Amino acid sequence: MIDVGTRMRAGLMYKCWVAFAIVAFVGFQAQANAQTSLLGSAVDFAVLGGSTVTNTGFSVISGDVGVDPGTAITGFPPGIVTNGTIHAADAVAAQAQTDALAAYDHFKGLAQTSDLTGQNLGGLTLTPGVYHFASSAQLTGGLTLNALGNPNALFVFQIGSSLTTASASSVNLINGADGCNVYWQVGSSATLGTTTAFTGSILANASITLNTGASIDDGSALAQNGAVTLDDNSITSPDCTSTMVVPEAQSIVLFLGGGLPLLGLAVRRRIRR
Repeated sequence: MIDVGTRMRAGLMYKCWVAFAIVAFVGFQAQANAQTSLLGSAVDFAVLGGSTVTNTGFSVISGDVGVDPGTAITGFPPGIVTNGTIHAADAVAAQAQTDALAAYDHFKGLAQTSDLTGQNLGGLTLTPGVYHFASSAQLTGGLTLNALGNPNALFVFQIGSSLTTASASSVNLINGADGCNVYWQVGSSATLGTTTAFTGSILANASITLNTGASIDDGSALAQNGAVTLDDNSITSPDCTSTMVVPEAQSIVLFLGGGLPLLGLAVRRRIRR
């Protein structure tokens, strides 16, 4: 005959496994949700303008190109859009602008970790953080972002007014830094000088201009109210898809519906012994 204590221990063991399965499932969901881009639906856009998007020359844009509330997108062709679609004042562009504004406000509201007001970004090597400029920011030469081996390291630049880069300037990523985690919140307009090799997503309150030959790798040009102006440029939107393996719902169902009953049977058989 099985005593009461043994039955209670077996029941407790079974319940613990049920709780473990539920917590694991919730945990997987939380981790999966944590991988969602801070840009929301705007992450699919390489270029998003508020008033217009204009292109001169043979720009190559990888990702969606859109405008809202304006309606005009010109210069495609000769410009080329790959791995994306053109959205002119449609529901997709409108939602992207809503999400981009939410992201802009989020980055603007973050607590700064360093004040770089008055400093030129050229020649600096920065570690993860929130870098604040009370007014304009200038990049002349190379800026290096060092993630210190953390692929989730976040770099945010809060710029009170304008962002300007000199010709042939660059933003370089090292030690696991990812363009998906580099954001430039610009209070007015951003201008990239000729042949600048930029990285990260620019969220500008007004306009964004890329001069001849400038490029944005693993990033985007998202202007809320003004135009995005292109001239023989290359922009590749960030691939922020999570590489984390999340169990499929079927796997969880199989575990809950099949694995746990089998576990219960094993526990009961063990008790009978």
